[in-house]
Amino acid sequence: MTATQAATGYVAISRRTLDVEDYIDLARRHVGWIVGPMLAGVVISTVVAFALPNVYISQAELQITPAQVSENIVKSTVNQGLTERIQLMQNEIESRTSLSNIIQDPRLNLYKSELASKPLEDVIDMMRKNIHIKIDSLPGDGARRASAFSISFEYPDRLKARDTVQTLITKFSDSNLNAQRTQYNTVNTFVHDEVSEAKAKLDQLNEELTKFRVDNSGKLPEQSSMNIAQLTALQQQMTSINDSLNREATEKLQLDTRLGTLQSQLQLFDMLDKEPGATTPAVKLQNDQLAAMNRTIEQAESSLAQLEKLYKPGYPDIRDAETRLAELTRQRDALQKKQDEEQARVNEALKNSPTKKSTNVALAQRQLDVQGQIDQTKAAIQAKEMDRSNLLKEQTDVNRRIDAYQAKLAAASGIEATYNQMISSQRAASEKYQTLMSQQQLTEQNGELLQRKAGENLDVLDPPSLPQQPAAPKRWMIIGAGTAIGFIVGLALAGLQEAKDTSLKNLKDVRAYTNLPVLSSIPLLENTMLVRRKRRIAYLAWSAAVIVGIMAVTASLYYHMTITV
Repeated sequence: MTATQAATGYVAISRRTLDVEDYIDLARRHVGWIVGPMLAGVVISTVVAFALPNVYISQAELQITPAQVSENIVKSTVNQGLTERIQLMQNEIESRTSLSNIIQDPRLNLYKSELASKPLEDVIDMMRKNIHIKIDSLPGDGARRASAFSISFEYPDRLKARDTVQTLITKFSDSNLNAQRTQYNTVNTFVHDEVSEAKAKLDQLNEELTKFRVDNSGKLPEQSSMNIAQLTALQQQMTSINDSLNREATEKLQLDTRLGTLQSQLQLFDMLDKEPGATTPAVKLQNDQLAAMNRTIEQAESSLAQLEKLYKPGYPDIRDAETRLAELTRQRDALQKKQDEEQARVNEALKNSPTKKSTNVALAQRQLDVQGQIDQTKAAIQAKEMDRSNLLKEQTDVNRRIDAYQAKLAAASGIEATYNQMISSQRAASEKYQTLMSQQQLTEQNGELLQRKAGENLDVLDPPSLPQQPAAPKRWMIIGAGTAIGFIVGLALAGLQEAKDTSLKNLKDVRAYTNLPVLSSIPLLENTMLVRRKRRIAYLAWSAAVIVGIMAVTASLYYHMTITV
């Protein structure tokens, strides 16, 4: 023997392989261990299955249909998707306050027994687990795709389950309308406040711009072109006036020269008619003509000075004025020379004239003609003086207006930056106001759609169902599972008992473990009374177990039939 065999005193022998007959014998020897747990599993699972209350599921199908009016006509002011809105409504409906109101609704009176033994928070959590909301998308394109979802509720009372689902649908409908109204009111209030603020800002800027325009009338940048045009027109008018003054001066000079000549002739005729010793007015005539010429030259110099204030040197009008002034000076010098020659001729004529006065009819007639020409010339000179006076007045007025427009142009450059900034601010405020007005109109159109229920609506596809059969518990499945578990446990116990029993059970064991041939077998002889007593005890135990099982099953069926149904 080995050391192990010497220490333990026995030899470890492996068990032989069992066949079908051995398994049958094993089941017959340990039938109690197999049937007992299986019976217990049947009874326990039956009691549990029929003791559990029925659970009914009521379900409804809903959908949110998109707006009936195309967004090309009325754009939506809400940027929230349908699925997001349903999720928000779900969160709101499954909130503690909402579920508490549903549970405590006298019409529903849910979870009465649970409320008697549990706090309200636990009951709310229980109800939240029994509510199932599933969201699915229906066919559609983009934002106009409808969103469908189902609502289901589990509860032992099928009528209350249906009524609870109907209550949830009502809450969803109310929540949808409230969400749309809240969003509309929020957007409408925001846009209205923005429009009011933009309108006040625009009115303020308009008032400031109007006041600025009134205070700076004629100096504004957009009036610069008009001022320049007016200034150019006035400068041209000034040039025309100067030309007219020069022309009038030239014509008056010619008339003065003619008048002087006529007066000289008349004086000559008078002197021929006088005594030789009479005095001559030649010096006086020369002084009058020269004085008129000097006045004309002074006027030309004044006009030249005015032009030099308006234009730079070398300007064509200045060159023309300088040329006219040189011409007048030349004419004055020529007149001076002519007057000197005329005076010398008159003096010579006086010197050679006869001392005796004679009467000459032709001379008298010529005197009358010369006198008439002198009167006409004086009238023309007076008219020219009147025209010259009017032109001078007009020249003064034009100079004043030119100075005013030049002052406006000078002031326009100083206020241009401020004015442009005010115009830019006013334009930006006007654009913002117009944009907000369009948004307000769009918001009002969305409100009209909401009033007409032409926007997104919640429609019930399938109303809450009234369940006829309970959805849970699955009693026969529970009973079958309990029976199978009991049978498996019984087999395990029987196997365990067989493993603990090391005795030889039959002739196969004897032959396998002794390696000896079996010549004969002697059956086990037991006391008949002892065997009968064991049987009675076994029958009594099994009868009691069966009776207890039947009673438990009967009680569970009674409970199911009278209480849960």
